[in-house]
Amino acid sequence: MDQVIETVTVEGDGLTVSVIVWRRFKRPMPGLVEAIYDQNLGLADVGQTLPVGTSFEMPIPIPREQQVLDPIRLW
Repeated sequence: MDQVIETVTVEGDGLTVSVIVWRRFKRPMPGLVEAIYDQNLGLADVGQTLPVGTSFEMPIPIPREQQVLDPIRLW
């Protein structure tokens, strides 16, 4: 799956990476929080609650176009 990198800057108090992901996508994104920490070495050292002004890169997965199959005709 391809991805785009988006730079995110924390603009509010008490935000965590998982809350930022939820606010951005409004749905569960399995593995994205882990991918953010993998992409941004040292982000975990900042702490669970990110300070205002912290910037990090968020890899956003782009789904492949779904292939449309021809219908199956039984008779």
